[in-house]
Amino acid sequence: MPETHARGLDHLVIGVADLDAAGVFYEQLGFRVGARNRHPWGTENRIVQFPGSFLELITVGDATLIPPHAPRHFSFGAFVRDALARGEGMSMLVLESRDSAGDAEGFRTAGIGDFEPFFFERQARRPDGSEVRVAFSLAFADNPGAPDCGFFVCQQHEPQNFWNPAFQQHENGASGLSAVFLVTEEPAAQTAFLGGFSGAESFATPEAGLRLPLPRGRLEVLTPQAAGAMLDDESREQTHFAGFAVTVPDLDTIGARLAERGTAHHRDGERIVVPAAAAFGCAIVFETG
Repeated sequence: MPETHARGLDHLVIGVADLDAAGVFYEQLGFRVGARNRHPWGTENRIVQFPGSFLELITVGDATLIPPHAPRHFSFGAFVRDALARGEGMSMLVLESRDSAGDAEGFRTAGIGDFEPFFFERQARRPDGSEVRVAFSLAFADNPGAPDCGFFVCQQHEPQNFWNPAFQQHENGASGLSAVFLVTEEPAAQTAFLGGFSGAESFATPEAGLRLPLPRGRLEVLTPQAAGAMLDDESREQTHFAGFAVTVPDLDTIGARLAERGTAHHRDGERIVVPAAAAFGCAIVFETG
């Protein structure tokens, strides 16, 4: 790999059938949810932003605009469409990049992806209503051991226009994206790919899983048994993303909010879990820092 440092969490792609309904749900959980954005390749999103990372709630707006996959060209829209056809939930993990072209070449050299970097830009709206340009370059990786999961890195070209402290203030006190949960029958079999993709070292856990500490957040690789116990994950699908965790200052306040709104959840020590079945296919974990 051209870069030797580990890559932090950048964002998560979470497919939903009804983007506005998902936005209302996340707002009820206490998150600030951004306005709807439209992509020229047929998808639409709304963003939940934290310092340096974000959640991308996404749906298909116009399927006729989605380009097909082609040799060395990864179709983001086609992947989102196909993932949604299988069901709602998180389908893609995105890490930060400072050099998308170099990362693409590094993935090619490591044998974990042979795609051209993908550049795009759009207009974003500030809290005061004004519009600014945001632009990104993406480098995709390929994990044959997790065909339903997408992996890419994202380089920000106009970070000053994208990151905004006003968007990072949440009623529930969430201060950052702290973890992503990947579920697979054989966590150890993911070691080589995840190491090459993230640049991070993996550590075995007592539950026969893996933990990869990143500069921002961590990646947890769980067995189905561990995911069932921790996340109420009932999926019987092959390797999949089960959900994510955010850091909050106080679990009691979160628990009271969820109970008041009748949102299914359970408390397990220093975390509260809203299971995927109650959260558009993507488990949401609140944990203290």
